[in-house]
Amino acid sequence: MRVLLSTYGTRGDVEPLVALAVRLRTGGAEVRMCAPPDEEFAQRLAGLGVRLVPVGPPVRAAKRTETLPSAAELSRARNEMVDTQFDLFPAAADGCDVLVAAGLAQIAARSVAEAAGIRYVYASYSAVQLPSPHHAPPPRPGWPEPETNDNRKRWELDARNVDAQFGEILNGRRASIGLPPVVDVRRHVYTDRPWLAADPVLGPWRRTPGLDVTQTGAWSTADERPLPADLVTFLDAGTPPVYVGFGSMSPSQDTPRRTIEAIRAQGHRALVSRGWAGLGLIDDQDDCFAIGEVNHQRLFTRVAAVLHHGGAGTTMTAARAGVPQVVVPPQLSDMPYWAGRVADLGIGAAHEGPTPTTESLNLALKTALAPDTRARAQALGPQIRTDGAAVAANLLLDRLG
Repeated sequence: MRVLLSTYGTRGDVEPLVALAVRLRTGGAEVRMCAPPDEEFAQRLAGLGVRLVPVGPPVRAAKRTETLPSAAELSRARNEMVDTQFDLFPAAADGCDVLVAAGLAQIAARSVAEAAGIRYVYASYSAVQLPSPHHAPPPRPGWPEPETNDNRKRWELDARNVDAQFGEILNGRRASIGLPPVVDVRRHVYTDRPWLAADPVLGPWRRTPGLDVTQTGAWSTADERPLPADLVTFLDAGTPPVYVGFGSMSPSQDTPRRTIEAIRAQGHRALVSRGWAGLGLIDDQDDCFAIGEVNHQRLFTRVAAVLHHGGAGTTMTAARAGVPQVVVPPQLSDMPYWAGRVADLGIGAAHEGPTPTTESLNLALKTALAPDTRARAQALGPQIRTDGAAVAANLLLDRLG
């Protein structure tokens, strides 16, 4: 049995499929993955025995900027990606039994699966990415913001934007391989039976007519790596610090300084993750420490709070560790959604807006560091499921078996 997995994006987009790949291989399947050609992804997959099919330009270099590309540049890049997928996916899918795609960027995936006569599964990592009157669509860079607060109308506008961006190029490429045109591109990509790879407590799906969603739980793997010795020394030298990390995002230049000042004002030490933006310390005081890539599953059990950008993976890892969170989300994708979920569950604070001040961070940290917030976070931790990737793998293996 052969399975092709496909996504495009940062580590938060790739790692869930890595977790699924591990479970599929344990079940005896051969797995290939279409993903960005960044070296870290290539090394990660090679270490697991999963063949990487590089698709699109590297992601890390494009993320090292505080400013987004223009709407025209984004539109051009999106269409180029569709052409690239149609050119590369057929060979990647050759001999496969199923194609699992994650993310709206996977415009060509279903058409390639259709032409090859193999199964197709679409997966989302958060409920907010799937159409529902219970929430608004996530922000999509380069597309106009709707002028209505009605969720149904916002999703209708989102569908029109998706059609305007991808309809012509998708149907042109479909015609070239003998497939009929698609009327609703977003529905074509998502299908009527998408999977939701998110924890049902942390990010539940609310029933919506027209969508038969299978919520498997989040896709993650157990990380057994020890923490670096110098980090352990710092952790052991004082009270638990507040972790600060923005993953693949590039916060404003003043954000690290303001964040450390706010953490110090609360009487805590700071632990700064460099991330893709290469963040560092603001001075040489011994109450702060900078780290690179480490085991978050192990680290988060030793910190007072986690201040982060609102990525699905970081939010879930912190929730599972039972640690309070402060989410400072850029207005992109599902990050505002996860900030809202943290606030709604009472396990932390959602910062208002993507540009924090020392004062606004002070207020958010006070909420997160309060004893009742920590108690709620600790109570929620054991409820977070760890078997999502296994559930999804078993579903695939059973259906294809």
